[in-house]
Parts: sequence; structure tokens; C-alpha cells
Amino acid sequence: MAPRIKTSERIVQNSLELFNQQGERSISTNHIAAHMEISPGNLYYHFPNKQAIIAVLFSEYESLVDSFLRPPQGRAATVEDKRFYLKELLSAMWRYRFLHRDLEHLLDSDPDLAGRYRRFSQRCVIQGAAIYEGFVAAGILNMDRVQIESLTLNAWIILTSWVRFLCTTRENSNHLSEQAIKRGVYQVLVLEAGFVTEQAREQVNALFEEFYVPLAQALEDVNKQSR
Repeated sequence: MAPRIKTSERIVQNSLELFNQQGERSISTNHIAAHMEISPGNLYYHFPNKQAIIAVLFSEYESLVDSFLRPPQGRAATVEDKRFYLKELLSAMWRYRFLHRDLEHLLDSDPDLAGRYRRFSQRCVIQGAAIYEGFVAAGILNMDRVQIESLTLNAWIILTSWVRFLCTTRENSNHLSEQAIKRGVYQVLVLEAGFVTEQAREQVNALFEEFYVPLAQALEDVNKQSR
């Protein structure tokens, strides 16, 4: 027999689904309770407010990113690692897309979360730079320290603001497609184009092809769904 999922876990899962579909601002704890067919009292027994649910979702997101955003241990980096990072980033951004869409609002309304997010972003930028250093050491990219630092920051800015950019390009910003987010990951890959070494060019070009999504398609996917 499958183990029963705890009510608190079900609340978190259902909240993520609703926040992703309709945007966190338009979903209240009453909406979540009604969607789950439980009483608001039952929900409040597990979570005092919506912020407490968002804090758990952010913890999940943070653990997920921390689990893959690190250089390979005990071996040189490869272009295959680059594919792995891009795929994992895409998957994390897609799964927790509401966080990216409503980020400023979420951080404004919860000082604790804002502090956690600041530490998380510092960690990501440090780890991102370490990953790029690994690609340089392995002869895949050719960059100096300042270029690594700048590229890491640019990558972070694109990844964290891409979903909001997509939302400004359409009337109904709730319908984001995975393809539209994939284009954001491609935008990060493009940043590195001028730094790829001759020996890695062919393999990296294959990645360009794999992650490319025509911009019109990335923007249109959504508009089709929102009509």
C-alpha cells in the first residue's frame, strides 16, 4: 500500500501548483483549502499563514539548487557537465517558476525570506564562479578572473529575471511554457559563446542547438495558451 502523504506535504504541493498556475498574489490560504477540499482551520493547524508555506517552498528550491550547483569533485569539468547544469537549472526554474515571477513582492513582504534569499544568491554566485573556473581549467572556456566574475553575474541576472521578462511580453502572465523558460537557459549559454576554446567548439555548438528555442516560439507558446 502506498504511504499516505502527510497533510502538511499535500498543502505544500497543492500551493506550489496553484502559485505556478495563477501567480502567488492571486491565491489565498482559503483558495488552497478549497482546492484541497479541507477546512481553512485544518490548513491553519499546519501553517499559520501563506508566508509559512512559501518559506517551505523556498527551502525546497534552495536545497534543490544547492544540490547541483557545484563543480565536479575529483575530476576535470567536461562539456557534458555544462549540459547537466543547464538541464538542472531549467528543471528548477520550471518547477518553482512562481518564485521567479513574484520575487520582489515575496521578498518585500517577508524580511526573513529576503535575508535567506540574499545569502542564497551570494552562494549561487560563488558556486557559479567556481564552476566557470573549472571550465577554464579544463580548457573549455578561456577567461580571466574579471571575465569569470562578470559572466557569473550576468548569468545570475538573466536566470533570476527571465520569468519576469516573459511576463512583461504578454497579457496573461500566468501561462508560462517550459519552452519559454528553456530559452532563458539558452540566453546564459550565449553569454559564453565568445569564450569557448577551439577544442571545445564543436561540442558546445551541439549544446547551442539542443537548447535553442526560437524567441517567437518562446513568447508565442504563452500567448496561445492565454487566449
